[in-house]
Amino acid sequence: MTKEPMAHPQIFDRDALQLRRARRKPEAMFLHDLARDEIEDRLSMVKRVFTKPAIIAPFAEPWGNVLPDAKIISDDDVLDLEPKAHDLVIHVMALHCANDPVGQLIQCRRALKEDGLLLVVTLGGQTLHELRSALAEAETYVSGGLSPRVAPMGEIRDLGALLQRAGFALPVADLVPLTVHYRDLAHLMRDLRDMGETNTMTQRLRKPTRRAVFTLADHIYAQNFAAKDGRLAATFEMVCLTGWSPADSQPRPLRPGSAKARLADALKVPETRLPEG
Repeated sequence: MTKEPMAHPQIFDRDALQLRRARRKPEAMFLHDLARDEIEDRLSMVKRVFTKPAIIAPFAEPWGNVLPDAKIISDDDVLDLEPKAHDLVIHVMALHCANDPVGQLIQCRRALKEDGLLLVVTLGGQTLHELRSALAEAETYVSGGLSPRVAPMGEIRDLGALLQRAGFALPVADLVPLTVHYRDLAHLMRDLRDMGETNTMTQRLRKPTRRAVFTLADHIYAQNFAAKDGRLAATFEMVCLTGWSPADSQPRPLRPGSAKARLADALKVPETRLPEG
């Protein structure tokens, strides 16, 4: 019997991801707290009262006092969302480990009522670039090859384009960069483990890594990315995405050539022609 092909690549091992998350420690959840604060700031700037919110998040704890009437659901491949049931959907700290990020956003759009708001906070492409570089160089030198260790994450331009592909109107993407300092590589790796963000890629190495790889990676990291006090700098790039489900009441760009007035008249300057050739 042959298996049916999967609709999208299984980049992440969801079973491993759930195990990693189950071992998290509350004191290491600072990224989720920061993401929650970003969401609250953005909601405070929207002059609208939302009555049917939904929050897609790996952990419910950070959201206990935010939007108390919200439906909180896990970031499964198939989201537990009803069509056109919500006026606000928040997708937070989960898109970077989704096997089908476009599919996640499409499901969010379908769950929104007309002119409903989507807010996303996810990790962006520069996240842990220092760790990725140090591990790659060390493993290549010690083992003569590479294995996937730090998951690829979307650049802001690509993530903004996902909103358009998913059918959202008025898409906006912006960055919240964060640099955290650690004593050494072991300190950083322990923090990632405690926040449930260690390697869960399907193609990850399934046997123990040689200690020499981490020893050399620590040295490379310190040589290239140490702060003035000697601690290791680690980048966490948070990307914030905003989009609206389409509605006739939303502003639309004019068609080319449909302007009713000349720009020169509006600026009150003489119109000049560009030289030919």
